[in-house]
Amino acid sequence: MIIRTPRRLHLGLIDPSASLGRRFGSLGVGIEGGYEVKIIESEKLEIMAEGENVETIEKVVKRMNLKYNTGVNFLIDVRKGIPRHVGLGSTTQLTLATALGIAKLRNIDVSVEELAASLGRGKNSGTGIYTFKYGGFVLDGGVKRGVPPLIVRKEFPEDWAFLLVIPELKPGPNEEEEKPVMSEIVGRADVAMEISHRILLGLLPALEERDIKSFGEHMSAIQRLVGKHFEAYQGGEFREDIKTILEFLCEKTYGCGQSSWGPTVYGLIRKGEFQSLSVEVIDFLKEQGIGGTIELALPNNRGAEIIGENIFLERLIKSVGG
Repeated sequence: MIIRTPRRLHLGLIDPSASLGRRFGSLGVGIEGGYEVKIIESEKLEIMAEGENVETIEKVVKRMNLKYNTGVNFLIDVRKGIPRHVGLGSTTQLTLATALGIAKLRNIDVSVEELAASLGRGKNSGTGIYTFKYGGFVLDGGVKRGVPPLIVRKEFPEDWAFLLVIPELKPGPNEEEEKPVMSEIVGRADVAMEISHRILLGLLPALEERDIKSFGEHMSAIQRLVGKHFEAYQGGEFREDIKTILEFLCEKTYGCGQSSWGPTVYGLIRKGEFQSLSVEVIDFLKEQGIGGTIELALPNNRGAEIIGENIFLERLIKSVGG
């Protein structure tokens, strides 16, 4: 079988201070272009992947076997991936894709949320989990015990999109590097209140009414507020090395932001505006001497997809090849 995942854009964390007893709370959007992972039964564990993807898959296979007695004899082929530690949710998407594929092969009826909890996902944010499961715009209710609950899930307008810039700059921290920050960060209750206000009476109504201008304004404001929680750890409201790109995107699009720790930054646009805007962004990056990729990121409103393949035929071809 083949599992195809979205990527996710992280629009922010609400309350690291847990002022109401629930820590963090997150919001984000699923976008196209995630992992494509093929998983079939095999005589031994075979992993066709590169770099950190191999380590992630090995951990998932081991934990799935310990938790659900699934065994380890799988061929897992990462046909398409998400760059690691650039702010697009690679670890959660690959973890859940691998786990769900193994569960389906072994006919184990288990929810995505249970898999996430078993594999240590959702400790800070449920955005990656719920964009994997549902796609679209998601908002979770913060961490109290286990995986944070899904509070809001809405379709993201198909004619809206994001202009992504993934600059060739220092990657964001990996999970081990991130742990000390996330465990010690306190945040500000007053900032959390303002973020919540903008979500409830700004962002969500704008999404419901398909008002891209209002949505973008509130998204940008929320991003700056979230940055106040993390400015001591990243040198300001945004990473210092991507501030000029963000300022340019804010001028040219309906709203802008930094996804997670970056370096990926994004601007909210209408899908048809990408061609002309991308030329301007390319020219700007050249002037600044910054390399990187520019992409049209379309919304994913489906979540991960499972595509069955003829496993008997796969085995037959493999045995003949052997």
